[in-house]
Amino acid sequence: MVHGRFHGTHYEAGFKYGSLLKKHGVIIHGSPTFTITNELKEFARDCIPVYRQVYPEVLAEIQGMADGQEIPMETLCSLLFPMYCFQPENHCTAFAVSDGENILLGKNSDFLVSIEKLYMNCLYALDGVYAFGGNTTAFIQMEDGMNERGLAAALTFLYPHIHKPGLNAGMLTRYLLEKCATTDEAIAALKKLPIASAQTITLADRTGKIAVVECNSERLAVIEPKRGECFVATANCFNSEAMKEFRTPPDIGSWRSEDRYETARDALAMRGSSYSLEFCEEVLAGKYGFICQYDRRKNADTVWSAIYDAKNLRFYRVEGNPSRRPFAEDTRMKFRVPG
Repeated sequence: MVHGRFHGTHYEAGFKYGSLLKKHGVIIHGSPTFTITNELKEFARDCIPVYRQVYPEVLAEIQGMADGQEIPMETLCSLLFPMYCFQPENHCTAFAVSDGENILLGKNSDFLVSIEKLYMNCLYALDGVYAFGGNTTAFIQMEDGMNERGLAAALTFLYPHIHKPGLNAGMLTRYLLEKCATTDEAIAALKKLPIASAQTITLADRTGKIAVVECNSERLAVIEPKRGECFVATANCFNSEAMKEFRTPPDIGSWRSEDRYETARDALAMRGSSYSLEFCEEVLAGKYGFICQYDRRKNADTVWSAIYDAKNLRFYRVEGNPSRRPFAEDTRMKFRVPG
């Protein structure tokens, strides 16, 4: 993974990122995973007024990145804003546990081996928002992370039956990490924000509140632990009755999403009510069933795995597949909010 640290204003962070890429010979012309069509360009243009209203900071960061790259801002918007909204490409598994002693959120990010050297771990401490650490396959968007207030969030992406101008999965996750301190605040934000794509967002905070939010541009459902349980789990599938009509069609490949969900849920259910860091690592590493055991020769693998300890503000990560590499604590994050 590439590692980046960003501070100052959002524009300054974007300019630094864009300039560094340009210095190393990387100029962003498009996407390695999808073609930027006129339809996507038009959708991106329609999203700009929405971002200007609800998330102007990230527009400033995109402008900074474009200036650092010396490319039109429209090029980056056409890449970032339609992502997650048209093509089902990301495949992830997430869960959270809160047993009175441990508050942990675990996430496997499954994607293409061919571009794994481009995936990024970021530490952000920008003006006017919460500092956070997170991981991404998509530049300034975030797929999982935790902020200095102990809110952890992780997305999984679903087949986009519908879409409309708004914030996509990666921008929603980034927004929550920058602006929300608790799971309840994050849920309230998701209920108000204009949503562009279909996704689940798993949440955990320092109070022990955990939830999975299933949402798209028309509907939102909140899944909390069932009676007698202290965990939630998800993959690339909607599991609530409210989102049933938006589930991924059976003929669409989802990298064994149902199997991954069942592996996580069954392991957590059998464990009962005591969840250690080591146990969560074992679940993500496939010790309890299929979750990350891909054939890399088919250009598919778990490209990183992360566990966020919301109670103690600690980060653990594997840069690669957790069945082959050990988790290591990342101690670089320096928090600005006491306690």
